[in-house]
Amino acid sequence: MLQKAPLILKFRDAPLAVDQSLLNIDRQECEESLYDFLSRAWDKIDPSSFTHGWPIEAIAEHLQAVVDGQIKRLVINIPPRMGKSTITSVCFPAWTWAQPHDSPTSGPGVQFLHASYAKDLALRDSVKCRRLLDSQWYRQRWGDKFSITSDQNTKTRFDNTRGGSRLSTSVGSQLTGEGGNIIVVDDPNAAQEAFSEATIETTIEWWDNALSTRLNDQKNGAFVVIQQRLSEQDLTGHILEKDVGEWCHLMLPMRYEKGRSFQTVIGWDDPRSEEGELLWPDRMGEREVRILEKQLGPWGAAGQLQQRPEPKGGGIIKRDWWQLWDREKFPPIEYVIASLDTAYTTKTENDFSAMTVWGVFTEAEGQKAMATRVFGREGYAELVEERKYKEEHPKAIMMHAWQERMEFHDLMVKVAETMKEYKVDKLLIENKSAGPSLIQEIRRIYNHLPFVVEEVDVNRYANISMDKVSRAHAVVPLFAGGLIYAPDRSWSDMVITQCSVFPRAKHDDLVDTVTMALQYMRKTGLILRGEEWTATIEEDMLFTGNRNNESLYPA
Repeated sequence: MLQKAPLILKFRDAPLAVDQSLLNIDRQECEESLYDFLSRAWDKIDPSSFTHGWPIEAIAEHLQAVVDGQIKRLVINIPPRMGKSTITSVCFPAWTWAQPHDSPTSGPGVQFLHASYAKDLALRDSVKCRRLLDSQWYRQRWGDKFSITSDQNTKTRFDNTRGGSRLSTSVGSQLTGEGGNIIVVDDPNAAQEAFSEATIETTIEWWDNALSTRLNDQKNGAFVVIQQRLSEQDLTGHILEKDVGEWCHLMLPMRYEKGRSFQTVIGWDDPRSEEGELLWPDRMGEREVRILEKQLGPWGAAGQLQQRPEPKGGGIIKRDWWQLWDREKFPPIEYVIASLDTAYTTKTENDFSAMTVWGVFTEAEGQKAMATRVFGREGYAELVEERKYKEEHPKAIMMHAWQERMEFHDLMVKVAETMKEYKVDKLLIENKSAGPSLIQEIRRIYNHLPFVVEEVDVNRYANISMDKVSRAHAVVPLFAGGLIYAPDRSWSDMVITQCSVFPRAKHDDLVDTVTMALQYMRKTGLILRGEEWTATIEEDMLFTGNRNNESLYPA
């Protein structure tokens, strides 16, 4: 057999002799998945053995979608010690540069900008990435695609001969003149500073005013943010709250929570099915997770492990009190109520206006929803009377929710569109901020629509003065009694999360709509606790004459 001549391969601007036999590799390896690349590159960057697992594969799939142009805004939440930095900040750039197809987010010409809350962490991953590129394994396969330039090859930044680069920086640093095709923010908030208002404000200001303008190609470039949740005001919370730019949210809690699992834009969903099932038992088993939960405490575990931060002092309305409606369609709805909290005044124009839409239903066997709809207060007696002897007492399901910052006219249009779409019977508007003015305008412009608008004084209920916290406590029996349902939707998770962290939440606009709607339904007899419902029926059987539809017990 003839001996093959050595191939001269250029790398780092210097000739490198490599045995041709080592390059006898199927060139399709250039197109291997990021997950496969990670598994084979692991021992070049980490002394521990590689552990296969679907969570890291899920991250890889979504990062691939970024390179393919399917996702341009990606936020990933995953517990610590799951290899997120290795795949996102070390392997991701190296794999992207090895791709055979060139585009703004694919091939050796891609410019990366990586940031972390600490410069040392950013540099650590930069060095690992550089070592991977310099490894014999990588050079044998993709070294002919590019070389690392000798005039720009430092820990902070290195460039390649095809125009690609990897720049490392830290949160809050100056970025004048710098940018990237793909901008990756890995751990923007430090765990030990999760509740530091000054640090949080600095991070958000840097994101909004500096990093948001650093994409080289605003149309085709991409942002990737990956972190463990630390507080509702961390960067993930800020991004999801603003909801600008169609973000894809990949959330991977340590213990599976069926009510919070939903499909991402690329069709991926959590493969787990059992409540409480661990994320990656081969990497962190039950014993390790229990120890970590005790060390972190309930609030730390809620954020860093479950990716649903709940600040200390929150939790009047518990997350697990919400009943999951897991069917494809809503139940037959008997009555629809919308609850609106307005925020637009000269002093609160930066706050949210928020709305939740609620349907009242029963699930008694053989019972049908009312054939005719009722409107206004006078209809409640008829509705309650019709349902009194059904096998099950009524419940409420959240049908839709939104919160937005908007001008008065836009708010009015948004409200009217929601009313028409969900066939709302009654609209409740709190008598504060723009509420009274909005009521007048809706009655004037939309008086042809079949719904009633009612002004509500939420500060008084059953002739008792109530603050926000008291109102939340007043509806707790409805939740604890299993009467309140919500579907598996991202907007419902937004409401449930805000309720679960109240009264320590950054915003409480949606909470106000929830308590206003449920108080109203309870007050008018549309929904009652089991004891109240039974007592109402027994009272009706014992007495004749006028019936009082008020709740048996004031909240």
